[in-house]
Amino acid sequence: MSLADDRAPVSIVNIMWSGGAPYVSVHRVHQQVLSQAEPGAVISNWLLQGQGPCSTVGTTREWQLPTRLLKGRGVWKLLRPWVQRRFRHALEQANCEVLVLDGIGVSKFVLPLLRRLPDVRAVILFHGATRLNPAEIALLRSFNAAQVTLVAVSNALAEVLGRDLGMPVTVLRSALEPGAFRQQLLTREQARQRLGLPLDGGPVLGAVGRLVESKGFDYLLDAFARARKQQPAMRLVILGEGGQRAQLEARISALDLKSAVSLLGHAEDLIRLYRAFDWVVIPSRAEGLGLVVQEAVTADVPVLCSDLAVFREQLGESGCYAPVGDVAAWAQAIVDSVTGAGCEVAHAQYQALAPEQAWQRLNQTSIELLRRP
Repeated sequence: MSLADDRAPVSIVNIMWSGGAPYVSVHRVHQQVLSQAEPGAVISNWLLQGQGPCSTVGTTREWQLPTRLLKGRGVWKLLRPWVQRRFRHALEQANCEVLVLDGIGVSKFVLPLLRRLPDVRAVILFHGATRLNPAEIALLRSFNAAQVTLVAVSNALAEVLGRDLGMPVTVLRSALEPGAFRQQLLTREQARQRLGLPLDGGPVLGAVGRLVESKGFDYLLDAFARARKQQPAMRLVILGEGGQRAQLEARISALDLKSAVSLLGHAEDLIRLYRAFDWVVIPSRAEGLGLVVQEAVTADVPVLCSDLAVFREQLGESGCYAPVGDVAAWAQAIVDSVTGAGCEVAHAQYQALAPEQAWQRLNQTSIELLRRP
């Protein structure tokens, strides 16, 4: 038996900003990574704020730290060092060996502690486009690659980060375990009943994501209204919640779409519902990866998405793309999609995405990232 076999299982602390519906997709990626930790690994999920539990892997601790303190604003800036010392002691008590950090916001609070914890290795997961300021860049560059590993969830994102930082960035393209995912799916009829949709009638488009500007739901409504003049039986269902709800509701009313568009909020069982849709539309203005693409395609639902490098990286020539923000082009693409051979498109997109191979790559990379120092 080797010395390594006599060592206690690796201790991993996964630190996130918060829990709750807005962070579901980010937590899902972290769970995928953590699920590949070595057998017996001790995994703790720490939420800097709250709204847990956030993970099915390991235990969850909520710190309930105010946003102003985390960002060092006002008088809270004076308390920040004291809280960070408390945080460092907690990491020591947990015998933490590997940290998994969610993006730059969490990293700015936690990374300075590693100067007193040289035996702890940190993995920083970047999920989307991030504008790093000079202080953030300097912080990341101040650690060597042996202690801090930067990880991006797509090749496109890794290229941007690597260029901005002048540092190596590991690609960890998030992926689903296709067999387990497909077992959870409801049938078309079950999913439509769950969403209160008619079983028959015109095509149903689904859009999934937070109701924020970057997701592009605002111009999607304009494009859908135009497309519906040619396909009046179409319906659009948007699943998600966020700050743009009032704006989107007003736009639905202004376009006289109340009978055709449903804003159904966040669905806890979202990943089971994709087969309710004939097409999934993803009009994002920017994405780090876009899990919705993977979920829809793995559910055998064809996807129409923005012409972004991150989507072409996944779907290649099988993708159906429309220019970001181009209402006229999106309207025509919607019409072409719902009048085309959706089943053939779905099959081609599944072959391009290759979920089984993507899942294997995720596993292999995650195992390496979670190894003890």
